[in-house]
Amino acid sequence: MAETTGLRRLAGRCFCGAVQYTVADEFGYALNCHCSNCRRTTGAAFKPLAGIERDKLALTEGAGNLLTCGDATAHDAHCKTCGSLLYSVVREGKYVHVAMGSLIDTPSIRPSAHIFVGSKAPWFTITDDLPQYEEHVTAARSNSC
Repeated sequence: MAETTGLRRLAGRCFCGAVQYTVADEFGYALNCHCSNCRRTTGAAFKPLAGIERDKLALTEGAGNLLTCGDATAHDAHCKTCGSLLYSVVREGKYVHVAMGSLIDTPSIRPSAHIFVGSKAPWFTITDDLPQYEEHVTAARSNSC
């Protein structure tokens, strides 16, 4: 885990290690997203994500090895080599949704709800007690997935 002037920073990376990043441990929200796009990009039943301002994430290795799907203000960032999803740029390019599974260090935040359960995989059953929302939680808590 990296420390910079007292600010706790978390390390993250793709499966093969070609792309690495650090992010401030100052996430504004964390959610489990069940939308079909998140399911397809992760290959899993849902994507645990943690939202933070885009400028609080820094690539430390492999910027040239990023594959982005989308445009400058809304895209998923994957490693070109192994395909791992690292983060998604959202909310007009101002925020990133860090794929929590790509973090090496443990963040202080935990997912607080399931979103887009109206389109969740029919073969998956949510078994925890977190609140469930058919779509977004609210515009104030999470604007985009």
